[in-house]
Amino acid sequence: MACIVITDPIDPVVRRRLEVYADVLDLPEEGSFTSAHVLERADILVVRRLLSPDIIDATPRLRAFVRHGVGVDFIPVGEASRQGIAVTNAPGVNANSVAEHTIGMIIALRRHIALMDRGLRSGHWASLRQKAVFGRELGGQTLGLLGFGSVGRRIAAIARLGFGMRILAHRQSAETGETEITFCSLEQLFEDSDIVVVACPLNDHTQGMVGRDMLGRLGPEGLLVNIGRGAILDEGAMLDMLANGQLGAAALDVFTEEPLPTASALRQLDNVLLTPHVAGISVNSNLGMSTLAAADSLRILRGYRPRYLINDQAWHVIEKRWARLGRC
Repeated sequence: MACIVITDPIDPVVRRRLEVYADVLDLPEEGSFTSAHVLERADILVVRRLLSPDIIDATPRLRAFVRHGVGVDFIPVGEASRQGIAVTNAPGVNANSVAEHTIGMIIALRRHIALMDRGLRSGHWASLRQKAVFGRELGGQTLGLLGFGSVGRRIAAIARLGFGMRILAHRQSAETGETEITFCSLEQLFEDSDIVVVACPLNDHTQGMVGRDMLGRLGPEGLLVNIGRGAILDEGAMLDMLANGQLGAAALDVFTEEPLPTASALRQLDNVLLTPHVAGISVNSNLGMSTLAAADSLRILRGYRPRYLINDQAWHVIEKRWARLGRC
């Protein structure tokens, strides 16, 4: 029987559907004997976390990496393409989840909600009410979006229609048909925005894109939100500027090193809101991502080209590998 290995839990109803057609196994802790044994059986690996660099060597039967999500930086796409392993994702399904989480973090920081909660639990009242006068409403502020894919567009819609914010955006490719959005240079985005949301994928072009210069343009009243990838930012520069008042605040769902180290200085700053890479996770998005991942997994097991193939340029190599492996 075919074998599908999942790195992290998927929707339970969808899992039961898959179990009709394949053995569905959870990937144990990396490095264990059981983990190696499970990977040896894998025809498909459903991915929700960073994989070991030697993952392809450990999966001799592998036909596809199926991403339970959007970003494929967790997966060695180049090597997979060379060896004839398909790579798929689930585009757009978690955009609303990420957008709502982003807006929630912005409100929490602008109105000091986390700080108020901690202070009230510690017995404070009057001093917290005095601090409330420094909270800022979102109406009339300028939101800058670094990246304008499905997530960026959903954030823009909520911010503009729900809060009356002005929207700036910067993306690599030209954008047409967005009459309510002002597209601008990276420098202008940080210069003219009150809040900047990093919502672009990590690649060779975006790695380290947001450094000290850009953060300085955002300034001591500015708010930075990162729901893209940690390596897009110069995390050291950001930390230094947050601690010294050169940057107002940051809301971070992603980090250069994940899990975030216990000793990270980010944990100690009151002007930083932290969440553990969960912006795209909700009951709704988990069902949607699981459904797309399962559908493409079943197509692959039947020998068909997956619907959401990322490395389509390698399809002829993938077909040869699948033919060599034989039917599942």
